[in-house]
Amino acid sequence: MSYRHVLIAVDFSSASEHVARRAIGISRRNSAVLSLLHVVDYLPPLGFADDLLPTPALLVNEKELIGHGMASLETFARKIDLPADTARHVRLGAPHQEIVEFARTQGVDLIVLGSHGRHGLGRLLGSTANSVLNHAACDVLAVRITA
Repeated sequence: MSYRHVLIAVDFSSASEHVARRAIGISRRNSAVLSLLHVVDYLPPLGFADDLLPTPALLVNEKELIGHGMASLETFARKIDLPADTARHVRLGAPHQEIVEFARTQGVDLIVLGSHGRHGLGRLLGSTANSVLNHAACDVLAVRITA
């Protein structure tokens, strides 16, 4: 099977470079389109039943969050010498949901992300990689992160 669109999902952890390099290699071998995605794990605050609007202390400028995420993504892309034609995306929300949704709407046929391989309580609580593996409609490569 040949892949046509490979998605690198990064969280800027120390292993993100390793994950990205694996995806870049797969993309090159398949002459596939490559996309880079970072999800800012942010859910807007919910108001209380009697509040019409959240208090100003709880408000966060979402454009600012996306801007910081994009700046970090650009720094990361330069660090790993990402091909210039690679599309870069930042989304707000729950990482596992945003990764799966991005892949579905953008025609991605391989998602590459890191997996810490947690066991016990960490596995019971779930992880982004585990959730993406269980909900994505395409292939998922969970690159083992050791440390």
